[in-house]
Amino acid sequence: MVRKPIMYTFIDSQNLNMGVGNDVFHHGKKIYSGWNLDFKKFRQYLKDKHKVEIAFLFIGNMPGNERLYEYLQRCGYVLILKPTTTYKDKDDEVRVKGNVDTDIVLYAAAREIEAYDKAVIVTGDGDFLSLCTYLEERGKLGRICIPNKLRHSHLLDHYSDRFDFISVNRTKLEKAKHKKKTSINSSDAHGEVTRHGDTSIVAKKSTPVKQQYQRKDRDE
Repeated sequence: MVRKPIMYTFIDSQNLNMGVGNDVFHHGKKIYSGWNLDFKKFRQYLKDKHKVEIAFLFIGNMPGNERLYEYLQRCGYVLILKPTTTYKDKDDEVRVKGNVDTDIVLYAAAREIEAYDKAVIVTGDGDFLSLCTYLEERGKLGRICIPNKLRHSHLLDHYSDRFDFISVNRTKLEKAKHKKKTSINSSDAHGEVTRHGDTSIVAKKSTPVKQQYQRKDRDE
């Protein structure tokens, strides 16, 4: 009997949330209206379309977001939390910042690479070009889910035949407007992650990350 390939996905939550949720303008004219992604629907979408068994969601660990983290775990994501820092932008507004890029690479290219057959990468960030190249060389690259068809790094165009544009699936994936908003706030850091069992002060205040999955036996 032929074994089904084991599919994992690695999600850049900030890039996903902002890519889908932010308006896009061209020469001052709005060409795309942002909308709130339903993360429960998106998890089912990954399962149905891409056969994803384990979905790693990399997100900032911020006090007060415990209910959001619990909700995302109930939706079926494995949360990888990262402590965040704040800074003031050029308009003197306080922003939250993190860096999930290295953690996504760590999990996809090292920590989990022997556990899956193909990786579905969810981001439109060109910083992940090297990761995609690394995975392709090892026969591990599956699809690349681009949050917004109108705004993504063209560095990834080398793999355009693997693109799956999330923004064109609004009717399937938009959160119903009458429900309480549980989308990831756009102020969350762009790269939000800490490892399972993080012992930072911020992580202690948040919902503990549960070990929600078991690695597949490669000999099955």
